[in-house]
Amino acid sequence: MASKVIPWYKKKHVSQVKTDYAYHHTKSVVKQQTERKSSSKSVSKVQAQATEAMAEPAYTIPAFRQRTAEETEEYQRVTKNVGKGLAVIQEELHRMRISTKAQVDSLAIQKEVRDMMSKRSDLVDEIPKMPDFLLALRPHTVWEKTPVKLFCTVQGNPRPVVQWYKGGVPVNPVNAPGKYKIENKYGVHSLIISRCVVSDTAEYSAVATNPHGTATSKATVTVKRPAGAGESCHLGLVPRLTEIHASKLEVSLLDHFSVSFGVEGGSISLVCSMVVVPDLPNVPPLAQWYRDDKLLKPGKLVEMSVGGGEARLTLPHLAKDDEGLYTLRIFTKDGTTEHSAYLFVSDAAPSAAGAPGAPMSVKAYDINSDYVLVAWKPPNTVNEAAITGYFVDRCEAGSDTWVQCNDAPVKVCKYPVHGLSVGRSYHFRVRAVNSAGISRPSRKSDKVTALDAAESERLQVIKIEGKYDIVIKDDDLEGYVTIPGEPADVHASEIFKSYVVLSWKPPSPRGRAPLWYVIEKCLAGTGAWQRINTAVKLHSPRYPVFDLQDGQKYQFRVYSVNMYGSSEASAPSEPIQKVDEDGVPSAPGQVIATRNTKSSVFVQWEPPKHAKNLMGYYIDGRVVGGKEWFPCNHKPFKHTRFVVHGLIPGESYVFRVQAVNVFGLSDESQESSPIAVESALATPSAPFGITMLSCDGSSMVLAWKSPKHCGGSKVNAYYIDKRNADTLVWKEVNLTPITERICTVDNLTEGNFYEFKIQAANLAGVGVPSAPSAPLKCEAWTMEEPGPAYDLSFSEVRGHSLVILWKAPVYTGASAVTGYLVEMAKKGSSEFVTLTQEAVSHRYLKVKNLEEGESYVFKVRAVNGNGVGKPSQLSQPVCAKALPGTKEIVAGVDEETGDIFLSLEACEICETSKFVWSKNYKPIGDCPRISTSTKGRTSRLTFINADKDDLGKYSAVVTDTDGVSSSYTLTEDGFVHVGFLESAALNTMLELSHAIRNPIVPLKHGLNYEILEKGHVRFWLQAVKLSPSVSYRFIVNDKEVTSAEGHKISHDVSTGIIQMTVDLFTRANEGTYTVQIHDGKAKNQSSLVLVGDVFKAALKEAEFQRKEHIRKQGPHFSQYLYFTVTEDCTVMLACKVANVKKETTFHWYKEDEEIVPETPPNVMSGACAIPLPLFSRKDQGVFKATVSDDRGKDTSLFDISGQVFDDIINALAQNAGASASELVLQCTPEGIRLQCYMNYYTEEMKTVWKHKESKIASSEKMRIGGTAEMAWMQICDPSDKEKGHYSIEISDGVKTHTRTFDLSGQAYTDAYEEYLRLKAAAFAEKNRGRVVGGLPDVVTIMEEKSLSLTCTVWGEPIPEVTWFKNEQEVASCEHTKVTFDGGKFASLIINKVTPEDSGKYSINVRNKYGGEFVEITVSVYKHGEQIPEPKLGHPKAATPIPPKSPAPSSKAPTPAPPKAQTPASMMKSPTPASIPAPKSPTPTPKSATPAPKSPTPTPKSPTPTMGRGVKSPTPPRFMKSPTPPRK
Repeated sequence: MASKVIPWYKKKHVSQVKTDYAYHHTKSVVKQQTERKSSSKSVSKVQAQATEAMAEPAYTIPAFRQRTAEETEEYQRVTKNVGKGLAVIQEELHRMRISTKAQVDSLAIQKEVRDMMSKRSDLVDEIPKMPDFLLALRPHTVWEKTPVKLFCTVQGNPRPVVQWYKGGVPVNPVNAPGKYKIENKYGVHSLIISRCVVSDTAEYSAVATNPHGTATSKATVTVKRPAGAGESCHLGLVPRLTEIHASKLEVSLLDHFSVSFGVEGGSISLVCSMVVVPDLPNVPPLAQWYRDDKLLKPGKLVEMSVGGGEARLTLPHLAKDDEGLYTLRIFTKDGTTEHSAYLFVSDAAPSAAGAPGAPMSVKAYDINSDYVLVAWKPPNTVNEAAITGYFVDRCEAGSDTWVQCNDAPVKVCKYPVHGLSVGRSYHFRVRAVNSAGISRPSRKSDKVTALDAAESERLQVIKIEGKYDIVIKDDDLEGYVTIPGEPADVHASEIFKSYVVLSWKPPSPRGRAPLWYVIEKCLAGTGAWQRINTAVKLHSPRYPVFDLQDGQKYQFRVYSVNMYGSSEASAPSEPIQKVDEDGVPSAPGQVIATRNTKSSVFVQWEPPKHAKNLMGYYIDGRVVGGKEWFPCNHKPFKHTRFVVHGLIPGESYVFRVQAVNVFGLSDESQESSPIAVESALATPSAPFGITMLSCDGSSMVLAWKSPKHCGGSKVNAYYIDKRNADTLVWKEVNLTPITERICTVDNLTEGNFYEFKIQAANLAGVGVPSAPSAPLKCEAWTMEEPGPAYDLSFSEVRGHSLVILWKAPVYTGASAVTGYLVEMAKKGSSEFVTLTQEAVSHRYLKVKNLEEGESYVFKVRAVNGNGVGKPSQLSQPVCAKALPGTKEIVAGVDEETGDIFLSLEACEICETSKFVWSKNYKPIGDCPRISTSTKGRTSRLTFINADKDDLGKYSAVVTDTDGVSSSYTLTEDGFVHVGFLESAALNTMLELSHAIRNPIVPLKHGLNYEILEKGHVRFWLQAVKLSPSVSYRFIVNDKEVTSAEGHKISHDVSTGIIQMTVDLFTRANEGTYTVQIHDGKAKNQSSLVLVGDVFKAALKEAEFQRKEHIRKQGPHFSQYLYFTVTEDCTVMLACKVANVKKETTFHWYKEDEEIVPETPPNVMSGACAIPLPLFSRKDQGVFKATVSDDRGKDTSLFDISGQVFDDIINALAQNAGASASELVLQCTPEGIRLQCYMNYYTEEMKTVWKHKESKIASSEKMRIGGTAEMAWMQICDPSDKEKGHYSIEISDGVKTHTRTFDLSGQAYTDAYEEYLRLKAAAFAEKNRGRVVGGLPDVVTIMEEKSLSLTCTVWGEPIPEVTWFKNEQEVASCEHTKVTFDGGKFASLIINKVTPEDSGKYSINVRNKYGGEFVEITVSVYKHGEQIPEPKLGHPKAATPIPPKSPAPSSKAPTPAPPKAQTPASMMKSPTPASIPAPKSPTPTPKSATPAPKSPTPTPKSPTPTMGRGVKSPTPPRFMKSPTPPRK
């Protein structure tokens, strides 16, 4: 990369040579150079011709030979003309001799003058002379926002150095980019101030200095501001600028684009920022972009922009065609300024692993009406297989459809494409092929149109009178031609092994009719012609031939054909043979690599001896010690020197080169010598940060920071100069070099101010001096506080943290330093934050919680018993960002030696870099406990016999880098990986170290056993790895066991398993088992103690397996009894049987009592099951299943109790919970009931009712119950306390199924009203008047007998009783007596009945809640008459006996009760009645009141009617549930 400004007047005198990439010039420079070279060559040629002419003898005419008369006449005519020509030539030669002699004399005089002047200048240069201003500075007065230029001319010997000052302060253009520009051209020194402001008003001085003295020139610059600030500038107070051309601007490039790397298919932008004076938005600078000296133009593939202080080039679709040296050239007032950098474009990911990269630079040549020649450049193949050929594709412009042009891959980078359509435009692309696959396609070529190239040659333009153009075709001049002439000059324009391209000249005359060609071939010398283009008409004078045989020579001839006929055959071509004319170039010569920068290497090589039309070169690189080569460039490079970028600093590489031409890549050159990537050796940059650490009145202690760039060699010396601040003369402080960055300067005068500057030196010499320090006063320090800390440095800079280190102050004050305070601020901010609340005693601090990418500055203050001292010099800004590729220290144990180590691999390094290890940030010197070693970019710190004394924080810093550093804390315990560790745990590493030094055979699994089928026992262990030479022993109870009958011992190297199988395991096998392994140097053993309960368990399992093996010889259970639950909650006991036959029987038992299921078990199906419906606690017990036949019997037991019973209940609960409905509200006279319906419910299920998340226990207030179909919870006598959220939880042991109901608000109000209504109706039904017993339905009595109808009535309050006969009330009289005793017993007594007393009697019992109407039929028959037959349902006879008391007679006739029931008996109350139910067979009327004819009014029926939406609490008896069924 390079940036330079070339004045216009220097371009004609200075040779344009660039040192970055060989001879990359712009077109304009190349053109000027070419013109100068051509003019120089022409002059030299003329001089040479003149010299030869002067040396030639005079011209003489040879003697005549015998000629005829005509020949003599012709000869004389020619001789006369030649004589005249010779005379003219002789005169011209004479003139040239004189002119040449004058030029030679002039050149000699000029050379003599130059020699004398050079001698004079040498003499003058030898005379020492102090600086002297030949032309002093002039004062200037300028307007604001205009530039000003101060210049002067100074002489002196040695040449003076000029420093510019503003008001006594040095002018530094770096501190104000774009503001100042300092130039020095031919002894003229100038200071340019751009866009002046009022604050630029000052006295400016130029101080010229050399070893013999100093000279100063001063001038004042006054900047004036127009009235009205900038408002009236346009009114003429500032002269209006005329139109400014872009080339009149002053442009300074600031941030340059660097070497860039892209990938095919991606995009990249190259940006260069600049300062433009004046900065006019409508006049941007004139910028040009070049790639490899070819001017780029904006388009779809190249986007350019200039403005806003930057020039930008964007490549939106990268391809390897874009690789090259990019140059930005900007035209300025003083010439041009330019910057160049290389862009590398690597291959995109291949379409298939191992496939080659894409070809590039696809172009079409020799374009004809149906033929083009496509050429391209081959890709570089580094680690891929060699390219075997290429496929060429084409597509018409505007289309995305690509058509492959060649069936077989072509082996050279050219291919003739024919068969195109005249007038159509095409794009072409190429794909490379190797054994692994086909590459990605190249970038498509520019658009080409298939046109007849000879058409333009057949046109003539004639000017008439100098202003009219007439176009005439050759067809018009040929006249009327029908049959064309024959073609001419048939030859091969391209000859390759793959194909031959025939070319010829079109016929003349041609004719106006459309023309095509016919080609014939024959073996050379045979004359047997054969037509070869029979399929298509050929319109171009080009034709590729592919089907020629190797080793044969052919001749070709061509016919011209049109609609009128065919021409004669052309002359046959010369014999043509299909061979490769040249082949690939020879390998390039010696390759030499030299240092360039810390990430690049300069590679140059000798060209190949046989170039063979070179396209360029490919350069490959390889890390020393590695195997894989990598491409350094991806597009053939034309020159023999190249800068390889993007290398790892400090790494060593070798390089090789291949030459490229149309046939492919040459053999590789020999490898270069290894070279480490280091900067080229140069002097170091200037030190900086000069600070005073102490002063005693006659001396000062100074310190400074190392140069930012060491120049590729260690800085080994510093030189200090000083001067009084009021003088300009510098004096040397030290003649002998200072090696440390701290120095005491003596012999100073107290009270004076001094300035210092420092130069660093290395092997390349003494570098540039630093900027002068600020004036430092020589005054003795007497303060009690300490002086400043110094040499602030940073380590372990990461995205969010860093470590700051410093050195203790030289001046400690009145007492010793006890600690330090660290302050931090963001760059550019003056707000410092103290990072430590209390002073830290050590001289380092880890700063955390930084913002990634942000820059910070720091300062440190020392603290002693007297207070806080001076702050240190402000640190350089540090950006919280890790270096690319940063790696951390890793801890590990060497797998070979067992040594514990810490290792750091540097992401960059240079030749002078060293690894500096520290413990707790104190450098580790020569210590017998620790050794360090460095190999390449990796350093290792190894502990010798590590112990707890080695615990602590270790850090490593790589010198002469951009801050490569890392730290690691070695702790006593932690997590460890073998090899490299995540965190260092000393104890674990010590164990690992011991294991490595004392190797063992690592085991995946120790000795173990397993019971196999048939009761065999297998003892085994598994090692991580076994070698084929492994040996081992099995020892049982201190006796070695070998492989024999009953014991089988074997091992498998692939799996690492060693095993022993015991066929018959008995009590004799109890004991200790051991395996001893020897594998090389490593050994191990593993033991297994098989005694006591462990052995008994193993023996029991072995015997069981033996029995199982025997059992399975007959019918047996392949799966013992188990249970399942069906969707309808039926529990099924099931089992599976095997090895059965038709004769096999199966039986079920419970508690040894056989169960005969409805469906006999089918053993042949392999499965048997028995259902247990409505499962509950009654089903507990031991179930047994047996299967048997003549081969044996097998039994399976299943104990349904304990946990098994709980598991079945949980399974039922899972089904029931999943099917549970939402809670349903049901009102009853006793209260409010919540019901949950489900597939099956039993009280054994784990159900919990909750009210407001509190569990409800069953009580008189809250009753809990259920049926097989539902679970319910009833709230008796509800109140407002029972309002709220209710839920039922059904647990199945895994999941809890919850259903809820919100009994509040309107839902509670409605339910409560319905409850009250039902309660009132029930109360009324309970307390109404009624007949509870004693009355028959029919009475038959003989005349003259007494009839007593007595019954018991009940009601609260006591009901009224009325008797009726034939619906007429019966009044009490002597014959008929009505009594009602105690409010309980009602009687109707008829004395001496007569037939008139027959009839229908009835009793009406009623109170305020209702009543009952009972009818009795009385029949009186005469003495001697046959007793009448009773009606259906009536008793045959009744002989009443008069009562002796008011109580009803127990001997009263009691006829059979009817089927009908009273409403009260039809209602089943959930609570027992307080009065016994009636025993009388009193018939039940349809209503509790008599018929409408009854004198008693009909009250409201005591039977409550069901409210709408509320289910009745008293369903009929025939229903299974006390509630109505669900919908």
